[in-house]
Amino acid sequence: MMPAAYGSLPFDAQIAFFRRKLAMPSRSWTDIVHEHHDHAFVVAGAMRMALVEDLQAAVQKAISEGTTLQQFRKGFNRIVRDHGWRYRGSRGWRTRVIYETNLRTSYQAGRYTQLQKMDFWQYHHSPSSSDPRPQHLAWSGMILPKDDPFWRTNYPPNGFGCKCTVTGMSRKTLERKGLKVSPSPKLKMRRVKIGTRGPNPRTVTVPEGVGPGFAYPPGRDAWMHTHALPPLDPSRGFPAGPRIPDFPARDLLPSPRKFSANKLLPTFRRGKEEEYARAFLAEFGADIGKPAVFVDATGEPVVISDAMFRDVRGRWKIAKHGRERYLPMLAAALKDPDEIWVAMEWHHALGKAVIRRRYVAWFELPDGSRPGFAVFEYGRDGWLGVTTFPRNLPADELDGEVEKVRRGIRLYKRKP
Repeated sequence: MMPAAYGSLPFDAQIAFFRRKLAMPSRSWTDIVHEHHDHAFVVAGAMRMALVEDLQAAVQKAISEGTTLQQFRKGFNRIVRDHGWRYRGSRGWRTRVIYETNLRTSYQAGRYTQLQKMDFWQYHHSPSSSDPRPQHLAWSGMILPKDDPFWRTNYPPNGFGCKCTVTGMSRKTLERKGLKVSPSPKLKMRRVKIGTRGPNPRTVTVPEGVGPGFAYPPGRDAWMHTHALPPLDPSRGFPAGPRIPDFPARDLLPSPRKFSANKLLPTFRRGKEEEYARAFLAEFGADIGKPAVFVDATGEPVVISDAMFRDVRGRWKIAKHGRERYLPMLAAALKDPDEIWVAMEWHHALGKAVIRRRYVAWFELPDGSRPGFAVFEYGRDGWLGVTTFPRNLPADELDGEVEKVRRGIRLYKRKP
C-alpha cells in the first residue's frame, strides 16, 4: 500500500503546517469541520488534553521522520495504555484513519502553500487507487486557474482514502506544452447530515464526489491567517480571528440549581487574602502550599493550588470587581458544572491562539431573584472566573452573555 506521505524526505511545508496546529479535545468527529482543521488537531472521543497532545506528537513524528503505519500503531498502543483511553471502533480502523487522514491533509496543505506561486493548477487522480471514484477520475487532467471556485471545495483529498493530488504550472509552461485551460465544472451540491449516531450531528453542504467533511482546501485558511494583517489596535480587543469552532449551543441549560447565600464570602477585607484563597482551595482538598489534583467530569486533571491566586512575583491577587465573594460558586462550577466547553481563541497579549476550557453553571440564590451563571475557564495562559447576576446586568444582556460562553465544542452536559 502506498504511504500517505509522498517521498522519503521530510516535506518542510507539510511539517510546518501540522506543527502550527493546537491540540483540542473533542467528543465527535463532527465537532470540527472543514477549514477549522487547519488550526486544530482533534481525535474523535479524545477529551483529555494530555491524550490529544500525545496523539498529535505521534502524528508529528510520522510526518517529520517518515514513521510507517505499523510503527505508528505501536506508539498508539502505548498512548492508549498510558491514558487508559477507551475508544470506539477497531484498532486497525482507528489508527488508519488518524494516520492516513492527517498525513494526506497535511501533505496537501503544504502543497497548497507551494502552489500559490503557480497561475494554473492541474488535478491528478492517483493510479495506485484500487477502487477509483468516478468523479475523481473525471476531474483528472483538468487544468483550471488557481482562483477557480472549483478549488474552494474540491481540492484534495476529497474523501477518506483519497490519494488525488494537484500540480501547478505557469502560463508560460501551459503555452509551451500546448495545454488548454479546462472549462470550470458545474458542481452539483448536496446537503448531508453527519454524525447522526453521535452527540453532535450537523448538516454540511458538499459537491457530489466529495466526502462530507472534505469540502475545503487544506492549508488555505492557515495560509490566509499567516498572511493577514494584524489588528489595528489589539488593546481595544479587535478580534484577530473567530473562535474555533464557533458553534453555538442548540438547546437550553439545565434548570438552575439553588446556591446557599451562606456559602458566599464576605466583602473583601485587605490582609485577609489567605482566607479567601483557602475557601476556594478547601473545596478540592487543597490548602496553601498543598496543591491537589481535581479530575473533572470528562477525566481531565486540573491542578488546584494557591498559585492560582498569586501574580508572577508571588503576591496575592484576590479582589477583582467584588467577584471574590463568589469564589465558592466558581468552585462549584468547576466541581459540578452544567456544561464543559472547549474552543480555540486568540490571546492578544500573547500574540497567539490558545485553547480555553470553560465550565458553566446556572445558579439561583435564595432571595428569589432571576438566576445567574458562574463560569470557570482556564488554559495554558491562566484562568478566569466570572459570575453574573441580574442585578449586575439587564435580563436580555444576561441571556446574551450566557450564549457567548456556550460556544465551541461541548464536551459534557449535566443530566437533569
